[in-house]
Amino acid sequence: MKLHVITGGPGAGKTTLINALQEKGLKIVPEDARRIIKEQILLDGNGLPWKNKALYAQLMAEASLQSYWNVINESSESIVFFDRALPDTICYMKMEKLPIPKDLTQLTETIVYHRKVFILPPWKEIYITDAERKQNWEQAVETYEQMRLTYTKFGYELVVVPKDTVEKRCQFILDLI
Repeated sequence: MKLHVITGGPGAGKTTLINALQEKGLKIVPEDARRIIKEQILLDGNGLPWKNKALYAQLMAEASLQSYWNVINESSESIVFFDRALPDTICYMKMEKLPIPKDLTQLTETIVYHRKVFILPPWKEIYITDAERKQNWEQAVETYEQMRLTYTKFGYELVVVPKDTVEKRCQFILDLI
């Protein structure tokens, strides 16, 4: 499998890293959650984590599945990096104490990415909040811990990406794949 996931808590540098990989000519799939938040704000919609968590989770799951199938249907042999993936939605639902539909769990077990998942640890020195990221530092750390548990539960091997420059983080990942 050449479908690689980069995950972790908010504000750990995932999007910066994934954008740097794209600048190197690699194919990426941007984070769906942030796009959904921006769209819902523009539409004055309810599918926001601070309005309707269940709807937001549903939109995230649907978007993650669509992104996955779009990549699969391209039937490309190239390496693809996902900024988060379907297990992130399960993690979010667990953290928010939302019921997790059995079919979503089954999909998460059958839709697989590369077994080694790159996870970025919390990094207080670069952590900031913004219009889409409202979690405080403690919530960011808890999200990281829950991501570790969720991905491990689904059988993925986690590779912690060291806190370093974007270039060195890119090289770390590229050396491993």
